[in-house]
Amino acid sequence: MYEDFFGLSELPFNVTPDPRFLYRSTSHRDALAYITYGIFQRKGFIAVTGEVGVGKTTVVNAFIDLFRPSLEVAFIFSTKFPFEQILYLVCKDFGIEVEDKNKAQMLIMLNEFLITQYQNNRNTVLIIDEAHNLSPDVLEELRMLSNLETRDRKLLQIMMVGQPELETILNMNEMRQLRQRIPGICRITTLGRDEVEQYIMTRLRVAGSNGGGGGPHFTRDAFDEIYHYSGGIPRLINVLSDRLLLIGYVSNTRTLDGRLVREGIRDIQSQNVPAGERRIRPM
Repeated sequence: MYEDFFGLSELPFNVTPDPRFLYRSTSHRDALAYITYGIFQRKGFIAVTGEVGVGKTTVVNAFIDLFRPSLEVAFIFSTKFPFEQILYLVCKDFGIEVEDKNKAQMLIMLNEFLITQYQNNRNTVLIIDEAHNLSPDVLEELRMLSNLETRDRKLLQIMMVGQPELETILNMNEMRQLRQRIPGICRITTLGRDEVEQYIMTRLRVAGSNGGGGGPHFTRDAFDEIYHYSGGIPRLINVLSDRLLLIGYVSNTRTLDGRLVREGIRDIQSQNVPAGERRIRPM
């Protein structure tokens, strides 16, 4: 709606995890390096954690985009299932036909698939989102799944992505065998005040803003208000910044200041935003 008014080629603050819009803060850059190292060194397991909306999936998608030609990837988003059902989903996402197959048959077919990918110099990666919802029994089965290997290489790299609760689970005593296989746990942190400003400007540039007079101009107090509301969580920054651009368009102004940010916050809160996401300061 407001793209033409601000001279943008697309919406800059969608909440979908588009890797083109990845702002490489120190934390996000470190996470991308950690994932790259773990996958290409064939460590078998890696774990990435962070609060809701901090950009975990965007970093994962950026990794896939960078190395897609050498990867065979399966995504699992539904984690509240027994292992056999998860195994079925894994096989299906890899394109392995396992209809009416039992667990043993699926494991054999998966192993054959992994060997073929290895022979074709492709790195096979299983990405499990919402991994903090996995039960201890399923995690143990995944540990056994990582035993599919050659003499010197893991055939399957398993990336677990989840909220900080995943760290608590992995540090449980009964999970110590799995934890020992993970080369550290990478936690993506929230953005600092200056990073919030750079994050917003990066997304505007990707969306076509050239920094000229026709584009949106965020004042210093606007950045301050956005930071305090969002707590440095990219998803909340996107929600508020999108609302702010809409308010600027309706108000026929390209200067977006703290007063307009506070108006945007009130709009969001009036739409029954969950209380845990309300970070407005007392005024």
